[in-house]
Amino acid sequence: MSSEPDKTFDTAEMSAALSEAGSNAGSDCDKPVASEPPPIVPIEGAADRAREHGFAPPVAYDYDNYNATTKEQRDATLAEGRYIEPSWAATAARYEWDDDYGEVGPPMPELEQELFRQETVMRRGNAFQVLQYKIKQEGPVQIAPVRNFEDAGLHPVMLDNVTRLCQYEMTTPIQAYTIPAVLQGHDVVGIAQTGSGKTGAYLIPVLSRLMGKAKKLAAPRPSLATFNPDTDRVRAEPLVLVVCPARELAAQIFDEARRLCYRTQLRPCVIYGGGPPKTQRMELEKGCDVLIATPGRLCDFMDKPSLLSLNRVKYTIIDEADEMLDDDWEDELKKIMAGGDTNEDADHAYLMFSATFPKEARLLARQHLAEDYIRVRVGRAGSTHNNIAQKIIWVEDSAKDKALHDLLFSMPPGRTIVFVNSKRKADLVDDFLFNRGLPSTSIHADRTQREREDALRSFKVGTAPILVATGVTARGLDIKNVMHVINYDLPSTQYSGIREYVHRIGRTARIGNEGLATSFYNDRNEDLAEDLCKVLLEREQEIPDFLQDHAPAPGESIDFDDDTDEEEEATDAASNADGGASETNGDGFKPDGAFKADDAAATW
Repeated sequence: MSSEPDKTFDTAEMSAALSEAGSNAGSDCDKPVASEPPPIVPIEGAADRAREHGFAPPVAYDYDNYNATTKEQRDATLAEGRYIEPSWAATAARYEWDDDYGEVGPPMPELEQELFRQETVMRRGNAFQVLQYKIKQEGPVQIAPVRNFEDAGLHPVMLDNVTRLCQYEMTTPIQAYTIPAVLQGHDVVGIAQTGSGKTGAYLIPVLSRLMGKAKKLAAPRPSLATFNPDTDRVRAEPLVLVVCPARELAAQIFDEARRLCYRTQLRPCVIYGGGPPKTQRMELEKGCDVLIATPGRLCDFMDKPSLLSLNRVKYTIIDEADEMLDDDWEDELKKIMAGGDTNEDADHAYLMFSATFPKEARLLARQHLAEDYIRVRVGRAGSTHNNIAQKIIWVEDSAKDKALHDLLFSMPPGRTIVFVNSKRKADLVDDFLFNRGLPSTSIHADRTQREREDALRSFKVGTAPILVATGVTARGLDIKNVMHVINYDLPSTQYSGIREYVHRIGRTARIGNEGLATSFYNDRNEDLAEDLCKVLLEREQEIPDFLQDHAPAPGESIDFDDDTDEEEEATDAASNADGGASETNGDGFKPDGAFKADDAAATW
């Protein structure tokens, strides 16, 4: 499969058309209509129409290539020019340290180009200035937010990686509070909306704090220039452990760690289920200072003490804690957290990040975090933001394929994620689009890990800018220029309901960019209607006529069913005497203000 980006994929054109497309998307179908069999979208001529609209030709998945498991098969396909050696996320290139480098490693232009290429690094969008956040912090001390990365006290190499190479211009609100809190040595709980920069909020200060100390703290590591796997392999003894619920999210965090560890002695690795254990084990045996892992594979490797030890871990970071607890990883998390407690010198910090903070997560925090931990909440727990234009249109199940096809042709081509509720439906929708000449691909739990990684790679580079996905497999995806999210199926309240909806639409409009979320609604989704109206009202989005009966009455307060605030109220009552909690916001972070990002440079 070609790795060249689709040259017709014009995100600027898509972005310019967002508001117009959003306002027109439901114009013909935003209310119930008589149920009639939908006209069939013909295959004949569909490919020509797709090309005329700007979509590149779809690329068929090369199963001969990826099923070539024997040397003879590989040699045969290689001789025919068809075989491409697959690459796993775990084997991606990273900066490999040499003891001859001294304190700071020299630049490596080819690796630098790969790590920091423009199409993969998520940067702040132009609409960041219009975002407003209400920020609340709790703890024994009040953390003064940092206005920009230059004022954060970062290690010079980290500052160069963040500002010059990643081109991150300013801190996001969660970063503004978390970075100084971590640098001051506090345990932290961070609660923030999806797409708010949480990964940078913990990786930047943690890695920066270890830079310059790695040689003293890290386990012995072989020279990779002369590495012999038979004689030189070592036990992995990471200093940093990041645990997250999804394989794709783990690979994504690993990519960010590879960028931030550039020109340092810190060597990142990633392990996750579905990938070949041997490949991941071989990377660990070269040495590992920063380990990103999913809980299942991590627990498997923890049972092999000759391969992995957590005795040197200085930081344990739990990302998407609420999602892992929802997915019944509680026993594994307890084992992982307890493993971190075996740190040789007891100098160990815990960080937890989540979109919500339910009581199960609070219990985990109380069991392991220091009593004086800092909690920072940006916005309402589990909320979305104003840069996502949300459109709800009425579509009967029998008409969804045609509605999806028409919607894709109603605006310029752009990266689009189509969410469905089942693995079978993901395959059916992908086939429908592919057979009509649209460059689509899909991911779900029944895909092999190799297929999933290849699908995401095609989506990122633009050869397949339409991704059909189930909610679980797309959890935490942070891909640049996702302009449109389509809920072909809305999530049921039996499966996280409105929280899943917020998570899905958060794949677009990340870090100040703009995006559109369109959802197909019908009678089957009535269980979600009340919560859907609340989310729309909270962000001043239009409520269609067919949902008006489920909307709160005029003047009625919007009450979200979230127990995060229950503990906050108790905490406030207990800490009012000593000022342990405060609400601060961005125009100088004064109480009762509202953080405006465009004021940040002048007033932070």
